[in-house]
Amino acid sequence: MQQKPDWIDYDMIEDGAAYSRTYAALVSPFMTRGAFLATFTNSYAALPMTLTGALSGTRAARRVNETTAYFAVTALPGGLDRFSPGFEATVMVRLMHSMVRYNALQRSRGNSRRRTWDTAVFGLPVPQIDQFPAGMIGPYQKSEKAVRAGRELPYDERAMVEFHRYRAHMLGLPEELLPGTAQDIVDLFNARAATLKYGFDDSCRKLVTSTMDAYLRPSDSAYDKAADAVEKSYSKLAFAAAFCEGDLRRAADMGVHLSPLDVARAAATAPFLTSRFAAVRIAGKLPVLDGFADRYVTDLVRRRLDDYAIPEYTTDSREYAH
Repeated sequence: MQQKPDWIDYDMIEDGAAYSRTYAALVSPFMTRGAFLATFTNSYAALPMTLTGALSGTRAARRVNETTAYFAVTALPGGLDRFSPGFEATVMVRLMHSMVRYNALQRSRGNSRRRTWDTAVFGLPVPQIDQFPAGMIGPYQKSEKAVRAGRELPYDERAMVEFHRYRAHMLGLPEELLPGTAQDIVDLFNARAATLKYGFDDSCRKLVTSTMDAYLRPSDSAYDKAADAVEKSYSKLAFAAAFCEGDLRRAADMGVHLSPLDVARAAATAPFLTSRFAAVRIAGKLPVLDGFADRYVTDLVRRRLDDYAIPEYTTDSREYAH
């Protein structure tokens, strides 16, 4: 993890982190749950979660908050430096996912279990192609828009791509799964989708439902309850738009039920959220205000991290459904 490959432009990392930081502060808190559900739209991609039970019942809230906290802490200034909290979190996340992958393949023999991980067959127990979508979803969204418009990525988005590539490299993904151009990123996402066997079963629906029902706020205050309701409404809309092409009936069949109240919450809060985001983005491009804008989003990210609680990044193979 300390080695820096020559296929990443390190001069762009901090600029890419600053770009991602704005989204971590102002957008991700309202969209992460919806994006998180992407893993559960396919029963094969969701298999590790089904085996470990990491997103069932009360564990769902902790896992969603841990994931959101990870992407937030690594976007802080110097978040991927060797002795930063973001680097330490990356070590723990990488180890946790490797342990899941290794311990999921066990066979029971009486009272003992025999490890069946064969490196000649499976390689190192790092969830590479499974972890690719989470690590590169931001670059994919920007790349798809660029490809559709027939344009190249602007500098700030290109820097964001480099930041995501470096973070994903530290999580264990090889260069082959971390392309740097918009077209290659889109092609790789499409290739993964095309080669993944289709399947959506009751296990997927349960994972979607438990994740959507999870309460993510730190207290039961009126403010936190209202914030949780607004975030859930946005997450439902994001899920329906991203994975159901806006088809609400299809979303409901998959376990996400949008109500008129959800639409009303989003409509009532959208002007404030979008105008705040636009104001920060504009200020960040002005030499007089860019420092203030970055301090504002950095402080906001740190406050978000307080809400997510202290991540544990742990897994217990004794609780797996073998």
